[in-house]
Amino acid sequence: MNDYKASILLVEDEEHLNETLKLNLELEGYEVTSAYAGNEALDALNKAHFDLMILDIMLPEVDGITVAQTVRLSNDELPILMLSAKNTGVDRVLGLKKGADDYLTKPFNLEELLLRVEKLIQKNKKIYEKESTIGDTYTFGDNLIDFKSLDAITYDGKKIKLSKKEANLLKLLIENKNEVVPREKILFVVWGYNVFPTTRTIDNFILTFRKHFEENSKQSKYFHSVRGIGYKFTA
Repeated sequence: MNDYKASILLVEDEEHLNETLKLNLELEGYEVTSAYAGNEALDALNKAHFDLMILDIMLPEVDGITVAQTVRLSNDELPILMLSAKNTGVDRVLGLKKGADDYLTKPFNLEELLLRVEKLIQKNKKIYEKESTIGDTYTFGDNLIDFKSLDAITYDGKKIKLSKKEANLLKLLIENKNEVVPREKILFVVWGYNVFPTTRTIDNFILTFRKHFEENSKQSKYFHSVRGIGYKFTA
């Protein structure tokens, strides 16, 4: 993914500032999607993966604080750089408490904004590209997964072949065992898409895993869906 362009959701209702920031961010090599209201931002987040959100506080319809709070209910990993004309310590603390990773007051220096954007994206990139914590094979119950050969032994002793995406999804879930992996992270890491397929895509994979690796697929022991958030492998 050397040619991958980091994607930014820019949420700013002042049209001239939005266009200026978009142009400068694109000159830095980022893909930028603009939103001019809080509800537009939330809609965009449901449709695509972003590496960073630049979020103004004073927005029509849904304000930036509410947007940040809403995002944090289901996504802890998306970096949020909050912009505000309010520059008191109380305002800054409120923004950070409600979900912002960084806070920049208007008017701001463009070079400073670009530097903060770069640092937040690089920090987030390390989370997504962490080194594997498991080896080439993994066993749970009577099941065995060979990530290198893409072979697996099911709970009843059958040998099956895995697709590359099935193996990658299994590996991601197992690496984060006992923790909920957000839907956005799964779709980005396994599929590599900026625009997501539907949640049903992952659901179908989970159903397949239950069929192969669970003695009772209706009472799952290993593979769980956490409604509205993501998926979890329990060891």
